[in-house]
Amino acid sequence: MKRKNDKTEIDSPVFHDTLPHISNFPSFKGTDIKMEEPFVNSKGVVIGDSKYSSPNSPLNNWSDDVDPSVMAGDEWIHPTNDIGWASAENADLLESKKREQPAKQFMHPQHETKD
Repeated sequence: MKRKNDKTEIDSPVFHDTLPHISNFPSFKGTDIKMEEPFVNSKGVVIGDSKYSSPNSPLNNWSDDVDPSVMAGDEWIHPTNDIGWASAENADLLESKKREQPAKQFMHPQHETKD
């Protein structure tokens, strides 16, 4: 993933390995996945700050001349601050990574702790 080398100070929404401002957002704590800080992509747009608005964004400068494909690719997606992590499948993925350390988690032979 190509990222612009910029020293811009960006407020991070990450708090204790999660994003508490997003409803049902899972915690990355106890997994091998590290929450990543927001970054500025090659178009000068802040990705991952949860504000979803950047003065340089094509969305804020839209015209008939803007090709939507300029907003395609990995540089437009934040690896850990993405609403996709709130899906059941990705929450299960994170839970499965936490279970790799069973000594640190309550285990019941018939019921999950969420039941």
